[in-house]
Amino acid sequence: MELKRFLFLATLLYISTSHAAVINQIQLLRPRSGSGGRRVEGLDCLSWRLAVEANNLQGWKLVPQSCEDYVGNYMLGRQYRHDIEVVADAAIDYAKTLEAAADGKDLWVFDIDETTLSNLPYYARSDVQFGAIAYNDTAFNEWVAEGIAPPVPAIRRLYKTVAALGFKTAFISGTADRYTDIKILNLNQAGYYNWEKLILKGEDVHGSSVDYKSQKRTELVNEGYRIVGNVGDQWSDLIGANVGNRTFKVPDPMYYIG
Repeated sequence: MELKRFLFLATLLYISTSHAAVINQIQLLRPRSGSGGRRVEGLDCLSWRLAVEANNLQGWKLVPQSCEDYVGNYMLGRQYRHDIEVVADAAIDYAKTLEAAADGKDLWVFDIDETTLSNLPYYARSDVQFGAIAYNDTAFNEWVAEGIAPPVPAIRRLYKTVAALGFKTAFISGTADRYTDIKILNLNQAGYYNWEKLILKGEDVHGSSVDYKSQKRTELVNEGYRIVGNVGDQWSDLIGANVGNRTFKVPDPMYYIG
């Protein structure tokens, strides 16, 4: 129990702070076996991750067992942090080329899980193994109910930048709307404030994530909003109807939502 508590706290510290000061504190979280890199049992895990990010691999259910160590090392290492900072920097550069309209209807849309908030403390657990073990709805919802997911620092920086530039912000998430109060508190504690809309998924909503998010974006457009930017970790956040003028894909090789 004490070891699990240490791993959990170490992950929170890693996500919430930056760079060298915490590197030594996350060593126990890093997968120990494997080379931390490339080809295992005939599968090149780096190539697999690239295919996932490019959406060339679709509909997959689990991280390949032979790539669990690779994905864990990536998510807890410098490369993930650098990759996500590149996304944030590109989005900020784009945002600075725009001028928010005086009517307050220019909007940036953000996903929540693995975009603005990180579930790495959950996915680092031994019963999850960075997505290499089948998704457990009950266990994940128990984690969500705790309301302690840390921020993704680079995307929080993007969020604050676009807000400071005068753009409105909205969250669209597949999280069940029964967790609305918890999500509001979690977002606030993670440093997100003053959004225009927080849209969570109703219990009676069915169908694909693409359909759900397309519908919610269309509703925003019908209310007069102009989606100028859209940020998410899943391709289903970024395709479909009314995706916005620019989309930005945050890396996430741990799971696929279609």
